[in-house]
Amino acid sequence: MNRKKVPLRKCVATGEMRPKKELVRVVRSKEGEVSIDLTGKKNGRGAYLSKDKEAILLAKKKNTLKNHLEVEIDDSIYDELLELVEKEKRQS
Repeated sequence: MNRKKVPLRKCVATGEMRPKKELVRVVRSKEGEVSIDLTGKKNGRGAYLSKDKEAILLAKKKNTLKNHLEVEIDDSIYDELLELVEKEKRQS
């Protein structure tokens, strides 16, 4: 019985600890460019968000991503995140 350890990460919006697979990573590169990291391996400062519409809207409202990544977050990033969540819901 050799169980694999599930990596946990904290959602910056809700503060919940969740398995890494249930979260989406947003990354700020050294150049200050913000992008969504689907692989979880991009270089740069990362922040995790739950794959949940409410969590994304909460992060947008409270500017949690801006505070964590220390850079202005464009609305298009939030739109992309919401699209991603909707797409995953349709697939499951």
